[in-house]
Amino acid sequence: MNIHPDQRSGYGSDNKTGTSGSSGRSTTGDINADLNTLRTDFNALKDTVSDYISKTGSDALDNAKKATSDVANKASDLASAATEQAKTFASELERMGRNNPLGAIAGALLVGVVIGLIGRGGRS
Repeated sequence: MNIHPDQRSGYGSDNKTGTSGSSGRSTTGDINADLNTLRTDFNALKDTVSDYISKTGSDALDNAKKATSDVANKASDLASAATEQAKTFASELERMGRNNPLGAIAGALLVGVVIGLIGRGGRS
């Protein structure tokens, strides 16, 4: 069955009217209302993104401060442990020197020779 576009129901030649007139004004009003709604939604989205970025930045800053504090505390503990070991090593050397003065002199001479050989850099 062949139906021409003009023969379909509701599409007769008497229904060919333009979109101007009162319907044009309501369409403009609808567009303005939609535009205002879009502006409001965009501003709300902008505020949400700003809040999210601010919170994320604040959380990152707090995490960085905590990590820095933890590293500083561990470095301080390590430094105090190294200081304590250096004091213990020095007191042990002093004790060995008092108990065996000739051994301490021989050890110092050996250390001096090794340092001298390293300082020459293999030159003859």
